[in-house]
Amino acid sequence: MIITIQNKTIEQKDIKKLYPAALVKTGHGDEVTEISLEWIDTEGGSEVEIAGYGIFVMTKDNQKLSFLYSSREELEIAVEDLSKQF
Repeated sequence: MIITIQNKTIEQKDIKKLYPAALVKTGHGDEVTEISLEWIDTEGGSEVEIAGYGIFVMTKDNQKLSFLYSSREELEIAVEDLSKQF
């Protein structure tokens, strides 16, 4: 089975991990780190500066693919589109 995210196709059998996350600023220049959406929603949404959102794919050969979105709404639409492919 093949999935498509932002016009990139990926073989499902090659995926080790696939997850959405928020990108938050670390306070060190332009550096950002991934934080779970659950944590943003329950613990730290007002305590951190969100730089964006993304869907992240770790492949079985340890390649990391990042698909970035500027808003939570765009991310949620992309996740919904992705879920329809399974």
